[in-house]
Amino acid sequence: MGLLDRVRERQNTPNGHATTEAPKPNTPSAGHAGHEDKPRAAEATPSKPSGAAASTHSAHAGGHSSGGTNGATNGGAHAPAPKPTFQRKVVAGESGQVKVSSGERSSSSASADARRASLGSKAAERKQANPQREQMGNLKIRIHSELIDRLDLAALGKLGPEQASEQIQAAISQLLDAEGAPLSREDRKRLEAEITSEVLGYGPLDVLLKDDTVADILVNSSSQCYVERRGKLELTNVTFRDDDHLVQIIDRIVSKIGRRIDTASPLCDARLPDGSRVNAVIPPVSIDGPALSIRKFGKDPLQIEDLINFNSMTTEMAQFLEAAVRARLNIIVSGGTGSGKTTLLNCCSSFIPHNERVVTIEDAAEIQLQQPHVVRLETRPQNLEGKGEINARDLVKNCLRMRPDRIVVGEVRGAEAIDMLQAMNTGHDGSLTTLHANSPRDCLSRLEMMILMAGVELPIQAMRQQISSAVDIVLQQSRMRDGTRKVMKVTEVVGMEGDIITTQDLFEYVIEGLDSDGKVRGYFRCTGIRPHCMEQIAASGGEFASNFFTQRKLS
Repeated sequence: MGLLDRVRERQNTPNGHATTEAPKPNTPSAGHAGHEDKPRAAEATPSKPSGAAASTHSAHAGGHSSGGTNGATNGGAHAPAPKPTFQRKVVAGESGQVKVSSGERSSSSASADARRASLGSKAAERKQANPQREQMGNLKIRIHSELIDRLDLAALGKLGPEQASEQIQAAISQLLDAEGAPLSREDRKRLEAEITSEVLGYGPLDVLLKDDTVADILVNSSSQCYVERRGKLELTNVTFRDDDHLVQIIDRIVSKIGRRIDTASPLCDARLPDGSRVNAVIPPVSIDGPALSIRKFGKDPLQIEDLINFNSMTTEMAQFLEAAVRARLNIIVSGGTGSGKTTLLNCCSSFIPHNERVVTIEDAAEIQLQQPHVVRLETRPQNLEGKGEINARDLVKNCLRMRPDRIVVGEVRGAEAIDMLQAMNTGHDGSLTTLHANSPRDCLSRLEMMILMAGVELPIQAMRQQISSAVDIVLQQSRMRDGTRKVMKVTEVVGMEGDIITTQDLFEYVIEGLDSDGKVRGYFRCTGIRPHCMEQIAASGGEFASNFFTQRKLS
């Protein structure tokens, strides 16, 4: 090959090959060489990828590095790119390597980081927008820490709530005087109340717990808290200092009933002293930080008259339910989350005669029975050693030895269903329970699934025979689009026809649509079917007019 041919070959060689012996990037010639390489670099991979494009091009560039001949072909060259040329491109794109590595993360992790950053930025914006509030927060932290150092917590625990609150407020007043902070009377009073809540109560949650209009408290993170009022969710201005502050409040709630929550056991069901149901989740299960859900119970439990006034049911339906409970019919309250199953169960339990012994079984005690002869049982999770768990099935088996007249199970959700059905079929009539389902037919199907979850291999016909003979009435409760709760159906389980459980609707709610205000329009009606259980109701003293079950619209 002649000299001219070698010169021509070198001229036809890609620019990157000529840079294998180029000067360092700081020299002008290196910058000139980089300028010549721009079209080539842009063709292979952008020098400054951003967002999702960074991840895509990075994966593409990675394919070039491991693809051998195929990588060179994809780059548009007929021959494999020399190794020094590829190294130079990596150096040229070194500023984008951080983006490449972050772009290779899963989309769920990236979205979680974005959400966490968004929550953090919102909290920072609130602090910048209200510096006075930040100063008050810092003052509260200082006073709180000094108060904890000075108080005798052992002696304080022996005092009543009122006496302890008085002593703490006196100590806070002294500390504020020593601090010399210029506070108005209202700010000072509010600060004393907040610090007292931090010591004796549940911190920022106390304000919401004392609000009777709040039905649910939903803490999504330390900087975001929602509440439910009149069936609608509302964002509040309640915040916590940080995630550690929220975890402290959660730990204070669960430790009072002998339960724990930590990274090894990040899920916990608990209750407040008034019976309000609590569920807490902390990292690593909760991605955006600790989360807390509280289902509040009112100071005065709702009665059946309240449900009638709220138009959740009619007087005729309430009369039938009272007769069914007194006749010791087995009743299941079915519905979705937040539909009011427990409230309806409490109202039905108010019809239980006061001379009967009632045993309740729950995961977190929330049933509020008004009878004097009540034994309350509660499940227990595992201890630190993974031992000591007592589930609902164990409690159902044990309560059969406690001579109960009636068994009330807060919610059936697993293998305890078969023991509950057997109890209903072996002399423990008049039992009540709740179950998550969207319709009475789905309720019966879920019972079949729960029997299978117990590991008992029964023929389908035998399972359905057990269910049809145990369950008498299914009450279907639903939460409507406007936030109201309705008893959608009162269904009687009649028996078996072949392999099918037969049911019939006695009362139902018919939806007509929405009005101009977005409220659900509808009416209750009696289907005109006379229940098969009327003989049992009559035997217990229940009486109804001859036209009580006539098909008609109920007002």
